[in-house]
Amino acid sequence: MRLNFHGAAHTVTGSQHLLEINGHRLLLDCGLFQGRRAETYTRNLNFAYDPRSVDAVILSHAHIDHCGNLPNLVRNGYEGPIYAVPATVDLATIMMADSGRIQESDAAFVNKKRLRRGEEPIEPLYTEADARNAAAMLRGVDYGKAFEPVPGVIIRFIEAGHILGSAAVSLEIEEKGHKIRFWFSGDIGRYNLPLLRDPILPDDVDYLLMECTYGDKPHNDPSAAFEEFQEIVLRTIKRGGKVIIPAFAVGRTQELVHHLNIMMFARDVPPVPVFVDSPLAVNASNVFRKHPEVFDDETLWFVKQARHPALDFKMLTYVQSVEESKALNERKDPMIIISASGMAETGRILHHLKNNIENPLNTVCIVSWQAPHTLGRRLADREKQVKIFGEPYTVQAEIATIGGLSGHAGQDLLTKYAVNTAGTVKKVFLVHGEERPAMALTQKLSERKMHEVYYPELHSSTEL
Repeated sequence: MRLNFHGAAHTVTGSQHLLEINGHRLLLDCGLFQGRRAETYTRNLNFAYDPRSVDAVILSHAHIDHCGNLPNLVRNGYEGPIYAVPATVDLATIMMADSGRIQESDAAFVNKKRLRRGEEPIEPLYTEADARNAAAMLRGVDYGKAFEPVPGVIIRFIEAGHILGSAAVSLEIEEKGHKIRFWFSGDIGRYNLPLLRDPILPDDVDYLLMECTYGDKPHNDPSAAFEEFQEIVLRTIKRGGKVIIPAFAVGRTQELVHHLNIMMFARDVPPVPVFVDSPLAVNASNVFRKHPEVFDDETLWFVKQARHPALDFKMLTYVQSVEESKALNERKDPMIIISASGMAETGRILHHLKNNIENPLNTVCIVSWQAPHTLGRRLADREKQVKIFGEPYTVQAEIATIGGLSGHAGQDLLTKYAVNTAGTVKKVFLVHGEERPAMALTQKLSERKMHEVYYPELHSSTEL
């Protein structure tokens, strides 16, 4: 059995891990790498293996850095099934379609510039039609149900608690009479997050492939992060400003709406308009309504009362049209705008930032991890000058960052996650993390007598 690290190695994004077992190839995730734009296009375009040689794909969840390159995989000849839990099937379908539209739009924008320079046009990484082709290959499998995607491999999806439908992947592998228990964490969630069930810890595992995004940072308790968010909203409203929040359309947006609902219901902040300005978030919220089976008990109680705390409340408006979105920037009254993308690289959030970032009354609130070289990272790093649509802007709005709202496990839970396998595990492989978090988590695990911990290079491989 061979494990190949073809994505999310020495970086957070681009999840892609290829297992070779019994002469078959099993791909865990196929996500988009996010970083410098020129590097991103080339890296996502080319695969380190022949997609036609892959027998099956296992998808941990629907975030774009885990599912976003599936249409390109299919475009390049992959013809097999893509297994995921049913909620992920529905979310990935809309996520990939949205990504296809963005790929086409970005290519058209770049080609206008290339045409003026007399250069050859580029092809989009993939199209919306390619996304539909990939979606047609999705196969839903419930949490805990065993299935055999290739001979000798029994897989079960296990609750990961990260977003709706997120899963760790448990693999029982038999090759040449040798049995191996392998566990892929996907993205690990947190305890006591709104809406979602808690992540289940691995145990009785021989090999652990796990994320380490926040391996150097213990998170605040979610209740402390909630209070911090509330203070940011309150002080911005008091000074008459807007709160602009770049947020991922799946997961983070619904959690933020849930928090704002609670704040205004309790009258801890004044009732002001809340706008979710992301067509994808609107579609994702419809998927949330369709899958109550993955909610935690508190959310199920709300749903039974014919209310949904993450989707509906009096001050909330889902913005559909471009005209409605543009109109928000003409208004001067206090409001909260949640818009995609979460790293402020594409989409309507760029227009809101362009129109609001030079006003000191406003706040830009960063609520999730930001990839290097993205606009979101530049804002989080408090750069005074940023470029939006190629034009320079002086950052005069307040920049607030809240790490505790992350849907990723912090250092404490990551440590607990790995240590839970200490009695059986032979090797731990850390992926989905930059070097500093990976080294910090490696040190934490070493202190707990776990010394076989590795941080593999991109496109490296190992025998298990």
